[in-house]
Amino acid sequence: MTTLDLGIIGNCSFSALIDPKGRIVWCCLPRFDGDPVFNALIAGDEPSEGLFSVEIEGLTETEQHYEPNTAVLTTRLHGKTGSLEIRDCAPRFFWRDRIFRPQTLVRRIRPISGTPRIAIRVRPTFGYGTVRPQRTRGSNHIRYVGPETTLRLTTVAPLDYIVDETFFNLSAPIDFIFGPDETVEGGVAHTARDFEERTIAYWHGWVANLALPFEWQDAVIRAAITLKMCTYESTGAIVAAMTTSIPEAPDSGRNWDYRFCWLRDAFFVVRAINSLGTVQTMENYFRYLMDIVADSGGGHLQPVFGVGRERQLVERVLDNFAGYRGMGPVRCGNQAYEHYQHDVYGNVILGAAQIFFDRRIEMKPTLTHFRLLEQAGEQAYRLHNEPDAGMWELRSRSRVHTSSSLMCWAACDRLAHIAAQMGEGARVRYWRQRADEIKERILAQAWSEKRKAFVESFGGETLDTSVLLMAEVGFIDARDPRFVSTVDQLEKALAIGPHMMRYEAADDFGKPEVAFNICAFWRLDALARIGRYEEAREIFEAMLKARNSLGILSEDTHPVTGEMWGNYPQTYSMVGIINGARRLSKPWESVV
Repeated sequence: MTTLDLGIIGNCSFSALIDPKGRIVWCCLPRFDGDPVFNALIAGDEPSEGLFSVEIEGLTETEQHYEPNTAVLTTRLHGKTGSLEIRDCAPRFFWRDRIFRPQTLVRRIRPISGTPRIAIRVRPTFGYGTVRPQRTRGSNHIRYVGPETTLRLTTVAPLDYIVDETFFNLSAPIDFIFGPDETVEGGVAHTARDFEERTIAYWHGWVANLALPFEWQDAVIRAAITLKMCTYESTGAIVAAMTTSIPEAPDSGRNWDYRFCWLRDAFFVVRAINSLGTVQTMENYFRYLMDIVADSGGGHLQPVFGVGRERQLVERVLDNFAGYRGMGPVRCGNQAYEHYQHDVYGNVILGAAQIFFDRRIEMKPTLTHFRLLEQAGEQAYRLHNEPDAGMWELRSRSRVHTSSSLMCWAACDRLAHIAAQMGEGARVRYWRQRADEIKERILAQAWSEKRKAFVESFGGETLDTSVLLMAEVGFIDARDPRFVSTVDQLEKALAIGPHMMRYEAADDFGKPEVAFNICAFWRLDALARIGRYEEAREIFEAMLKARNSLGILSEDTHPVTGEMWGNYPQTYSMVGIINGARRLSKPWESVV
């Protein structure tokens, strides 16, 4: 049965997902939101196309792990006549004074015991699974020719066996380079080995520069590498996840395309990676943000964009795909680009704020950048008391959501801080006045005396875990009796063991049946701020156990079965691991 126990390789240009049997079941080219040339993940339980597999005769056991502190994945397959090892990577390293990150997969296969008999199956598709490519052959390569794209597999393995998918004895190592229709310079084995070794060296160097908490270092490193792989370095965009249409819950119809850049999610990613001491992602994202703000001309900002800043993300259903485990529909595009989600203005300004203060950043922000952000701030002030779809992107109702108004406050508050940094005294007073006005309104209208809690919308009575962000963004002291009471009420209503539901009220599809992982991390953060550290640590440890065998989380966890659901890997969830570890870890100085 298909599961989300999937390895990830990527190079900040594209990515691929690999199941425990070493099958590449998901890979979009030429970028995250491109055509899924390998798509078996969403093609039902027994897909015959859209995969790159190494079949071993008489499979008895599988193992999978990452090479420590890298994005290089090792899979071992054990069969009746022997065992083999597959090493997969997406090359990423410095070459000729720049980062080399080709849209290329490197697979290296070697026997490790006996003489395993294997068959190689390379079955890409084009046109979102509707076109089978034509194949042509060269001396050491196979070309997969589609209407708009041609891909090439280069190898020294017998091409007849690859084309016919014939079983053969693996008596020596073989290598594969799969990607653009370009000639591989140099020998295949030498190139594959060189690319892998240099990629390992790159990731070792990147991890060595992380400022890690003392505890849970392996979990934080895996989360950081995963988040890094979700960045599209060419533009600075950050995708919410690498997949589309993994259901949020079994047969729920809650199947969405997350292969785009939500400005909300991207802010949390940037802040988490920044907290580990690496700033390049923030600098790249700042450029992406400033272009978006400039494009808006001081008007409406949509909550989500394509990785190349595409505005139209028209949502459609792909009927030719059966869906993950046969649970459709499969969607391409996301209607959320049409939504009005007013928290976006705060997320833009929060995402850009640190760059005005951080002396490590080479690119120095100017008054021009500040003026552009002020345009977003004006929108935040104007809309803080207006109904919207909210951060949960409700499609059938509109309210003045507390979390949206909260982020509008954060926009004005941070602009006051930035103005002070820029020496703009009059603008400090201007934005502080607006922030104070919004804060007063939130405290008055989002508090429910009946529920003894801040509620999901102004004048409402239902609970929503997003109000826990009040303490995280500095809106309220975590020990304020109103916030403490809110945490208590949220736990009573929405906690199921360590897991946390998003909200009480039914939505477009009814009441959710799975827990949203980031909400559990918001809960433990709030508990730690209040002083309930041991409870917070218990929840954190439980969430670490909810990860798959490779240390990665999707969007949702079923609170009863513990099974992972929702798109994968979910950046929100991986952010929670980093933030939780930093919040709860013992300090280094207490041990060394």
